[in-house]
Amino acid sequence: MRILRLGREAVMIGVQVRSIEPGAIDAQAAERAVRRIKDYLMQHPDEETIRVAGERGVEEPLILPRDAVSLLAFILAQAAEGRGISVIPSRAELTTQQAADLLNVSRPYLIGLLEAGTIPYRMVGRHRRITAEAVLDYKRRDDLERRTAADDLAALGQELGI
Repeated sequence: MRILRLGREAVMIGVQVRSIEPGAIDAQAAERAVRRIKDYLMQHPDEETIRVAGERGVEEPLILPRDAVSLLAFILAQAAEGRGISVIPSRAELTTQQAADLLNVSRPYLIGLLEAGTIPYRMVGRHRRITAEAVLDYKRRDDLERRTAADDLAALGQELGI
C-alpha cells in the first residue's frame, strides 16, 4: 500500500486518512477538554451550532456544527484513554490493499470475500474499489458473529461441565 505521510496526515491514493498515534495527545488535557465539551453539550441540548471563543474573547468566535463537536469529544475521549484514532470519510473508496489493511486480513482473503459477494465493490477498469462504509459494515457483522459463536461455545462448555 502506498502511503504518503505529511506530518500526521496520511494520504492513501486519493483517500485522506487522519491519524493520531496512541499517546500523542496528553491524556489529562484530553480528559479535561472532553469533560468541558460534554458539560457544555448537556447544558445546551437544543443548540445545533456551538460558538467557540478564544480565551481572551477578542477574536470572532468559531462556529461549529454540534455533530462535529460531538465527534471531537469522542476523539478526545479515546485519546484520554491512550488510544490512537484514525478518521476515514465513510464514502471514501479504498483499494483492495487498503481494505485488507483496515480489516487486518490478507489481500487474497479480502478478494475472496469480494468475489463471494460478502462485501460489495465496484470495478474501476481492472481494479476493485470498496467503500470504507462497506468494509466497516462487514467488520461489524463479522465481530457480532464471532461474539455470538464465542458465547455459544462458552454456554456449551458450561453445559458439559468443562
